[in-house]
Amino acid sequence: MAEQSIAKTQNDAAGENVTLSITGMTCAACATRIEKNIAKVPGVQKASVNLATEKASVTYDSKTANVNDVIEKIKKTGYGVQEEKVQLDIIGMTCAACATRVEKGLKKVEGITSATVNLATEKAIIEFIPGNTNIEQIIAAVKKVGYDAKVVGERDEDYERNAREKEYKKQIRKFTVGAILSVFFLVQMISDFAMEYGNGMFFHMSPWVQFLLATPVQFYVGGHYYRDAYNAVRGGSANMAVLVVLGTSAAYFYSLIVTILGTGQFLYYEAAAIVMTLIVLGKLLETRAKGQTSEAIKTLMGLQAKTARVIRDEEELDIPLEEVQTGDLIFVRVGEKVPVDGEIIEGNTTVDESMLTGESMPVTKGIGDTVIGATVNKHGSFTFKATKVGKDTALAQIIKLVEEAQGSKAPIQKLADKISGIFVPIVILIALATFAITYFIAGFTPALVSTIAVLVIACPCALGLATPTAVMVGTGKGAENGLLIKGAEHLQTSQSVTTVVLDKTGTITKGEPDVTDIIAFGKYKEDELLQIAASAEKGSEHPLGEAIVNGAKESGIQLQETQNFTAIPGHGIQVSIKDQKVLIGNKKLMIKNNIEIGTALSRMEQLEGEGKTAMLIAVDDSLAGIIAVADTVKETSAKAIKHLKNMGIEVIMITGDNKLTAEAIAKQVGVDRVLAEVLPEDKSAEVEKLKQEGKIVAMVGDGINDAPALAAAHVGIAIGTGTDVAMEAADITLMRGDLMGIVDTISLSKTTMRKIKQNLFWAFAYNVVLIPVAAIGLLNPILAGGAMAFSSVSVVGNTLFLRKWKPVR
Repeated sequence: MAEQSIAKTQNDAAGENVTLSITGMTCAACATRIEKNIAKVPGVQKASVNLATEKASVTYDSKTANVNDVIEKIKKTGYGVQEEKVQLDIIGMTCAACATRVEKGLKKVEGITSATVNLATEKAIIEFIPGNTNIEQIIAAVKKVGYDAKVVGERDEDYERNAREKEYKKQIRKFTVGAILSVFFLVQMISDFAMEYGNGMFFHMSPWVQFLLATPVQFYVGGHYYRDAYNAVRGGSANMAVLVVLGTSAAYFYSLIVTILGTGQFLYYEAAAIVMTLIVLGKLLETRAKGQTSEAIKTLMGLQAKTARVIRDEEELDIPLEEVQTGDLIFVRVGEKVPVDGEIIEGNTTVDESMLTGESMPVTKGIGDTVIGATVNKHGSFTFKATKVGKDTALAQIIKLVEEAQGSKAPIQKLADKISGIFVPIVILIALATFAITYFIAGFTPALVSTIAVLVIACPCALGLATPTAVMVGTGKGAENGLLIKGAEHLQTSQSVTTVVLDKTGTITKGEPDVTDIIAFGKYKEDELLQIAASAEKGSEHPLGEAIVNGAKESGIQLQETQNFTAIPGHGIQVSIKDQKVLIGNKKLMIKNNIEIGTALSRMEQLEGEGKTAMLIAVDDSLAGIIAVADTVKETSAKAIKHLKNMGIEVIMITGDNKLTAEAIAKQVGVDRVLAEVLPEDKSAEVEKLKQEGKIVAMVGDGINDAPALAAAHVGIAIGTGTDVAMEAADITLMRGDLMGIVDTISLSKTTMRKIKQNLFWAFAYNVVLIPVAAIGLLNPILAGGAMAFSSVSVVGNTLFLRKWKPVR
């Protein structure tokens, strides 16, 4: 029974999405055939098969199709779907009706493909799709119908990796056998070559000895290719295995016939054996290299804590991470990993969140702050309440997003897919034409040799791996550096961006106003003015008021008691402090209360010209001073915008602020074009206008009102420190909230696309050049086998250089 890995998501508009791990694929033609056959299942809306990840992503209408329909179709096509099996002890059954009831309850669980309950043994054997469901949900289903269950024995959590390792070791054994037996043929070839030129010792094996050596290589070492070819043909397709089997079988069986009849001296056992061994070696190296392309997922999974110290009944218990429940109180010591997501209820500390954001500086945390699972506690110990566990944690969501992105297809892959779909039949036709023409011109033996070379040299794998391997590494490198890219399409589009539209508040700026200037008039000092203003504003819920209060607290200023607080909409506030009447607000408020402000107007205009909000303060009907508040610019905003402009990208700032304030911020960070006083609902319309001008637009924002604009842009980029709504609407999320992430995203996109184009060029060039060379008889089948074996390895190897990419800093 194969095992399986799956991810399943719900798409409200298009139905349900399921991702299945496919076994038995050998080349891009396999992927294309599976994709076409899945699409034929009634109710399936979309199907995408990725050769590099060996996964199929299927969107289907749950009313007319289900996962089992898709799995059955894949199996009929000649391939397998990985599943996992678990055995449960069922507790509480008394009769056959109980067994039937449990069985029905289990079969209702989405993701269970088979369930058999045995009353005599009181056990249930369940086959299910991990990720679609899990052991906990299966046990919960048993409890729901009135019984209890527990797992029989221990379950291998790393089932997919262990299955791959087992298969890899099996292939190593096969290659070892092939290599040992092929050595004799290689020595014979060298000896024949040396004898031809009159040197060296003669080494020649009889035809029957060659037959005995070649047969294990053909049917043990290459046995899986025969099975794959049979399944492919049975499923109505032709793949790389078909080419390998046709080429090596032609050499082997021709040699066998000659051996039996004893009618000739030309034998090709060595070609069949050495070619098969080289192809197995190539696949081994390819598998090893492909494993390295998915290091990002392995790294992310390795970040998780294994246990959690939970406080239950006033006792600390170390329990497996899987047993942590929402609402549990968890104690974390210095140096330990935070097990799950939650909220601190006791203690203060600093936490290293670099695994999530890429930011190396630890973040200070206190009561009420959130902590994220897999981050590292650097200093003080603390207790927190678990709010998200299991698949709901931030890390689990990131892993899921990266897996889905790695399984997606870039638009550039469409051409390769089309060619891969018809590649093998075309090669077979070329091989037949080669045999016919060469036989007519030069006779049977040269025709056979050239035909074998054509069949063996052709490699659809290189075409199929060129794009997805690069996408895997690119999205993985992005995740490692806090760039969450939702799909290959967005990774490709990012490299073509010509215009970046930046929201101001929370994107260019911090989104949290700070006190920037305090100007005193008359008898008051700056500290006294801040104390008066903060005391007056402590009852206000306005962001500017909160900024003044926070500024006073940071300066250690004690706030005074107030009476008669009154908020005056559109003007400011009025309050009494120690029997003194205090007014804080705009010019309208001062004029309305007959307060002389002439001496402050020029300074006030200067502050507003700098993008600051200036508020006048009056005490007992006399002007006391000005306090200015501004949403300060992020430290890296100007640097990021400079980088973007150096890349030839137009940078536009969009904001609802007045033009004067907006232009002041724009000047500070180097933005040349400003769209000011834009209502939230009009932001998407502005993006559409830019698109109509022929620009490739990336919209960057962090708020709920940015979501429509993010969705409207060619690429929507959300600041990870912003709202969940913005992140959901975006194509890319910058976990650090740093605009340098935009530069990194475009840099990563350009680097990845350059690698994809290199891969596609070499994959196309390899086949276009070498197939004709083989067809005209200039390529020995053994050399053809070696070249074919290493063609896909070279493509994957080239992709691995992408792992050296580093963020722009």
